[in-house]
Amino acid sequence: MTETTTSAQNSPVMSYDIESEVLERYQEGAKQQQPSLCCPTEYEGNYLQILPEEIIAKDYGCGDPTRYVNEGETVVDLGSGAGKNCYILAQKVGATGKIIGVDFNDEMLSLARKYQDEIAKIIGYHNTQFVKGKIQNLRLPLDKLQSWLDKNPIKNINDLSNYEQECDRLRQTETLIPDNSVDVVISNCVLNLVKPEDKKQLFQEIFRVLKRGGRAVISDIVCDEDPTPNIINDPELWSGCIAGAFREDSFLKMFEDAGFYGVEILKREETPWQVIDGVEFRSMTLRAYKGKQGDCWERKQAIVYKGPWKQVQDDDGHTYCRGEKMAVCDKTYQILTNANSPYAKDIIGIEPYENIPLEAATEFNCKNKAIRHPKETKGVEYKLTNMNDSDCCAAGECC
Repeated sequence: MTETTTSAQNSPVMSYDIESEVLERYQEGAKQQQPSLCCPTEYEGNYLQILPEEIIAKDYGCGDPTRYVNEGETVVDLGSGAGKNCYILAQKVGATGKIIGVDFNDEMLSLARKYQDEIAKIIGYHNTQFVKGKIQNLRLPLDKLQSWLDKNPIKNINDLSNYEQECDRLRQTETLIPDNSVDVVISNCVLNLVKPEDKKQLFQEIFRVLKRGGRAVISDIVCDEDPTPNIINDPELWSGCIAGAFREDSFLKMFEDAGFYGVEILKREETPWQVIDGVEFRSMTLRAYKGKQGDCWERKQAIVYKGPWKQVQDDDGHTYCRGEKMAVCDKTYQILTNANSPYAKDIIGIEPYENIPLEAATEFNCKNKAIRHPKETKGVEYKLTNMNDSDCCAAGECC
């Protein structure tokens, strides 16, 4: 069966089912290696040494998002395939971490699960799980839905209604990946395989499952301009990670529109992986954070942007001038100065001399550009004089 689909990029009409094409291509990829499905990638460290050759040969990607994950974290891998990235991460996060691979392809899931016990024995602990689901619908546990369908086949309209009710029940009571439960979401060359009309929901789902302060680290194929209609209408190019590629600027904006902040390009391959109809396709790895939502409270904090730019603007439209003490709310202060923040290396945080408890704070008057007078952080009654009359240098030393 075919369906007509409209691309979000340049609205061509397709006469084939994207999902079926992708599923069929990767089912074959689980049985026999498909070199055309991946581009050359270097992985950090020696984590591949313990992996079976079958997993390495039949897992397809275009980057290494695993290098940006830390010990003890809970990670979801979208489109986990043969499990290569999951088994790399199993070693990185350690016994206190957890890895959840999500895939829609039974062949790939079977391959990934095949080596779970063997790898757990090698590393000394079992911290991987592989679940069946669509990455744009991380609420619905498809294995449990399949078990229900086996007992309740759809034969009429009433059966269909019961099926839809069961889907709703599973999403609500047995959610595949719960809200705010994950430290990191990674994906390696999979987001481009999702149907255009489902991509907005895909980014919303990534945002939903992440904890506040969590992050997405995504490697995918991007293009420098919109794919041509000939590219879009080629089913082999869809399943080959080309036709569904994000335009570079649109890729970052999808994260921004979903509510992420601190969106940054970690790596962009200089040389295109492929060039078709004059359009360049290359690998890009991107990171984005969750957590800028919430109320703004005044606690007299200030930040100083170090430079080198004369001024910069954050995702909420706040402008920070180089060298100036800028007034910020408590939420923004925590985001900008947290040691794990993407901004921390460029920001100096200035706390008030007298702490203002959060419960005593007033609402912050959020302005796009506000200078914090030094007396706001020191206090208007601050009259201290502290002069050191001793020599600044010890005997025999130069200042």
